Amino acid sequence: MIPVRYNLRSLIVRKATTVATSLGIALVVFVLAASMMLVSGIERTLGATGRADTAIVLRKGSDAELNSIIDVQKVGLVAAAPGVATAGGAALVAGEVVVVATMQKLGADGVTNVLIRGVTERSASLRGALTVVDGRAPAPGADEVMIGRQIRGRFPGVDLGQSFELKKNRPVKVVGVFSDGRSSHESEVWGDLDLVRSSFGRAGMVSSVRARLTSREAFDAFRQSVEGDKNLGFEALRETEFLEKQSEGLRAFVTALGSTIAFFFSVGAMIGAMITMYASIANRQREIGTLRALGFPRWQILASFLIESVSLALLGGFVGAGAATALRLVSFSMMNFSTWSEMVFTFEPTPGILLGAVVFAGVMGLVGGFFPALRAARTSPVVAMKG
Repeated sequence: MIPVRYNLRSLIVRKATTVATSLGIALVVFVLAASMMLVSGIERTLGATGRADTAIVLRKGSDAELNSIIDVQKVGLVAAAPGVATAGGAALVAGEVVVVATMQKLGADGVTNVLIRGVTERSASLRGALTVVDGRAPAPGADEVMIGRQIRGRFPGVDLGQSFELKKNRPVKVVGVFSDGRSSHESEVWGDLDLVRSSFGRAGMVSSVRARLTSREAFDAFRQSVEGDKNLGFEALRETEFLEKQSEGLRAFVTALGSTIAFFFSVGAMIGAMITMYASIANRQREIGTLRALGFPRWQILASFLIESVSLALLGGFVGAGAATALRLVSFSMMNFSTWSEMVFTFEPTPGILLGAVVFAGVMGLVGGFFPALRAARTSPVVAMKG
C-alpha cells in the first residue's frame, strides 16, 4: 500500500494550492455549521423552558397568542378544569395578554416590533426558570415594567432605571431585568396585566391562559374538559407542543436559506478541489509512472489520491468548524414569524453539528477528488515515464 506520508508530503510541497482549496472548503463548512447552529439556537430559544405538565389555552383556530382573544371571565372555567394544580388553595392559572409595540433600534436605522406581555403575579411562577437578575418585579397596577435580558439596551429607554413610552403618551419605567433560561421570553417586555390592557385597548380580554397541571398525565383530561364545550371555542396545547409550533416557520426559513447557500458554496468548493487535484496529477506524471512501474496496482493509486483529496477537505473542515464555534459568543435579532416581533437568538454549537459539518467536508473531498484520482489510476506507466 502506498504510504499516507507520500500524500501528506505532496500537500505540504504544494502549500499555495493546499491553503487555497482548504480555505474554500472551510468557508462552506463554516456556512453549513453556522446555519445548523442557528437552527439549534432557535429551537433552544423557542423551546428552552417548555414543560409537559403546563398547558396553554388559546382561542380555537389561533396559531399564536398574538391573534388569540379570550374573554377574561372565561379564565375561571380553565381554572376549574380537572387536573389543574393548586398552591395555597388557589389554582395555578394565569391569563396573559400579548401585543406588539413599535420601537426604534439603538445604533441602527429603522424600527422594529417588540413583544409586550401583560402578566399577573402567577405568571412568573408558571415559568420555572424565570428569575429577576437585576432590580425587581413591577408592582401591580403601577406604570412599571421589567425587561428580558436579551433586549436590555437594544432600544431607547429599555434599560434598568430608564423610561420609554409603552404606548403614545403612556410612559413606563423599567424597574427590573429578568432571565428565563435563554428562552424567547428574554426578548419581551413584561408589565402588569391591567396596565398593558388599558394601554392597548384590550380591556376585558386576554390572549392566552397558562395552567400548571398536577402531572403530565393530567393533560388529556384537562384538554377534554376545556375543549369539550364547543361554545367556548378553546384549544389546549402542552407548552412543549405550543413552543415547538412557534419555531416551525423560522426554523424552516433558516434551514432552507442556510442549506441553499451551503449547496452552492459546496459545488464551488468541490470544483476547486477537483481542479487542484487535476493540476496536481498533471505535474506528477513521473511520480505516478514510477509508482505503477514499482508494481502498485491501479486501485492503490486510486485510493492514494482519494486519501489526499479527503485529507485536504478534512483540513478545511476542521478549520471551518473551529471558526464556527466562535459564533457561540454572537447574538443577533431576527423577526419571529409567529409573533411578528423582534427576537434575540444565539448560535448553539453541539458536537453533532460540528461532527456533521466535518463529515460533510470529507464527502466533498471524496466527490471532488474521485475523477482526478480515477484519471491518475488509469495513467499508463510507459506514457508517464516518457512524459
